[in-house]
Amino acid sequence: MNNTSKHDERIAKMTFASVFPHYIAKVGKKGRTKEELHQVIEWLTGFDEKKLQELIEEKATFEAFFQHAAINPNAHLITGVICGYRVEKIENPLTQQVRYLDKLVDELAKGRKMEKILRVA
Repeated sequence: MNNTSKHDERIAKMTFASVFPHYIAKVGKKGRTKEELHQVIEWLTGFDEKKLQELIEEKATFEAFFQHAAINPNAHLITGVICGYRVEKIENPLTQQVRYLDKLVDELAKGRKMEKILRVA
């Protein structure tokens, strides 16, 4: 990952709809379900399945996607490395939120227990 504004801009303009099928495929290959993926996304963003589908259909960019999101107050507990960089040290808020989502999808695909993924005490 590049910490340049060009990289941040590229992420902001990417559509959620273009990435979502990759999330489904990634977790599906590891035996996790679309429902579990939706649960993880809802935890982070507050979007239920209906709202998620609307955002996919309107081809919302990640910028628009996260502008409408109610980020979980425990999102700051998401730590670790994604794409070679620590998510907690990413300075651009939008890029960090996208990487939070990537990290949660990774954890789901790796078989981590749902209560750990959702940062339940």
